[in-house]
Amino acid sequence: MRLDKYLKVTRLIKRRTIANEACDAEKVSVNGKIARASYDVKVGDIIEINMGQKPLKVKVLCVTEYVTKQNASENYEVLQ
Repeated sequence: MRLDKYLKVTRLIKRRTIANEACDAEKVSVNGKIARASYDVKVGDIIEINMGQKPLKVKVLCVTEYVTKQNASENYEVLQ
């Protein structure tokens, strides 16, 4: 799954266009490297989002196409 779609599906970022813009602005990194929106997310990846005042670091536990709002947080584990 593409990185921008993963961020939207898991509700880490509200809209896919905003996720895409964050990747273009180099505010999202995967495994310590700046990632493009087309990056293919895999289980075990560490995603860092540097938007706002507090950066967010998560580990990918599961990659699924459709997730309900209640189950969205089961796809990742917040680190720090």
